[in-house]
Formats: sequence, structure tokens, C-alpha cells
Amino acid sequence: MYTETMITGLDHIQLAMPAGEEARARAFFTGVLGMAELAKPISLAGRGGCWFACGAQELHVGVEAGFRPAKKAHPAFLVKDLAAVQAQLKAANVEIYHQPRLPNARRIFVEDPFGNRIELIERD
Repeated sequence: MYTETMITGLDHIQLAMPAGEEARARAFFTGVLGMAELAKPISLAGRGGCWFACGAQELHVGVEAGFRPAKKAHPAFLVKDLAAVQAQLKAANVEIYHQPRLPNARRIFVEDPFGNRIELIERD
């Protein structure tokens, strides 16, 4: 049975990547998108992958055997200045995909270095 306190928020989002690609993940998520890398707990460090801060939430990019990029399912990250983000993405040679505007929001889509779909959205 549902109660109001059952789910209280979002802790993290998990994306997958191939093994041994942590440097590419760091270059994109910290270098291009400006997220801070978080230290993984020692108990999970041996599994590979990287964790990043995105506001009060976290993005976990984990190694997956038989990796296939997520083309439909995706995180949507809130941004403050979509035009500046687009300029930064273009400077990094990241391809931008435009989608129809949402009520009270502008958005674009990109792919991380592994082909996972990512939405970047600015609310009006």
C-alpha cells in the first residue's frame, strides 16, 4: 500500500559503460558537463566505473558486461543556461539533437561517449 513517505526523492541515476572506459567517462562528465567526480566506496571501487555529483543527486556510471547503450531511457539533467551549455558542447565536438520544446522548458539531447542518451533541460 502506498503512503506519502514511501518514496522521498531521487538518490542517483545509473548509466552503463564498457569496461576500462573510466577516463572517457571522466573527460565527458567532468570535462564537458562540469560534474564533480565523487569517490566510490572502497567496497565498490574494484568494480570499475565512476560516480559524479549532479546537484543533490548522483550519477553512477557503472561497468556492464555485454554493454549496450541506452537509446530511449535516459537521465534529464537540469541546467541553468542551456545556450551556454550548447556552446560548451559544440566546443567539445559533441553532437546535439534538438527535440520539440516542452511547456515551460527548452531541451536538447546528446550522447555520452558510450552512446547513452542524455537530456539537458532548462526550465523557464
